[in-house]
Amino acid sequence: MANFIKSGKVKDVYEVSEKELEFQFSDRISVFDKIIPSAIPYKGEVLARTSAYWFDVMKKVGIPTHFIKLTAPNKMLVRRVQVIPDYSKLNNNTRNYLVPLEVIVRYYVYGSLWDRVKQGSVKPEQLGFPRGHEIKQAEQIPEPFVEVTTKLEEYDRNLTKDEALKISGLTDEEYNDMREMCLKADEQINSAVGKRGLIHVDGKKEFAFDENRELMIVDTFGTADEDRFWDANEYNNGKYVERSKEFIRQYYRNSGYHKSLMDARGAGLSEPAIPALPAEMVDQASKIYIKLFEDMTGQKFR
Repeated sequence: MANFIKSGKVKDVYEVSEKELEFQFSDRISVFDKIIPSAIPYKGEVLARTSAYWFDVMKKVGIPTHFIKLTAPNKMLVRRVQVIPDYSKLNNNTRNYLVPLEVIVRYYVYGSLWDRVKQGSVKPEQLGFPRGHEIKQAEQIPEPFVEVTTKLEEYDRNLTKDEALKISGLTDEEYNDMREMCLKADEQINSAVGKRGLIHVDGKKEFAFDENRELMIVDTFGTADEDRFWDANEYNNGKYVERSKEFIRQYYRNSGYHKSLMDARGAGLSEPAIPALPAEMVDQASKIYIKLFEDMTGQKFR
């Protein structure tokens, strides 16, 4: 019988053996590092099955992952690695550990990137646009924009390459390999969803080293939680219709909660509790998750 280890924002983790873990995906949902006090029906199953779909795609193209198999519609068995929050214990010889970084690849100017563009902290030339170009929200970026953030800290923070190398135990070559593996995985996602009426806006991935210090993709990716997707036809008509968790993020942005949360964090004040979602939003979110799964994979949810 598997032993419970911990609960995260979305999934519960169980120990199966010294070399294997089981992830149980819940119907919990979080935004801006806050767990919303509303469950989204079928969300856990959607995440598990979507992740398994992409892990199978990666296996076919030779990209290593920690995925072993689905053990239930909302559970998966994965290879176990160490989680070492003390950066000083990570070096070029450490093996079998979670790299304490998240790699984010953006293809359109949206979300927090759009916030930073408006603030002037990200310049057009950093995104591959000509100097002085007036960037528009939801504009396609000329080339993939890759960012690296922390993984094991309370709040994610953007890192330079030097900072990422310093805390992760990666060599310069391994850092570049991680970046290229991300882009190769996204090539598969972008190509597949592009044929199914979807646009892959951006997404994040996590990595670990196995016992031979070979990089592999871990956790989940290509889902409505980790990635943003839009309806391609709507985008071509000048609209960006959310097909992912971004639908929920925008609700809290429009309600004013996001601003009050960011203001409190910036001032070091107590954070306001995140309110529950209205019932109609819960129902709509569930339908968005299920429809994305079906459109993305070509599989029927039920």
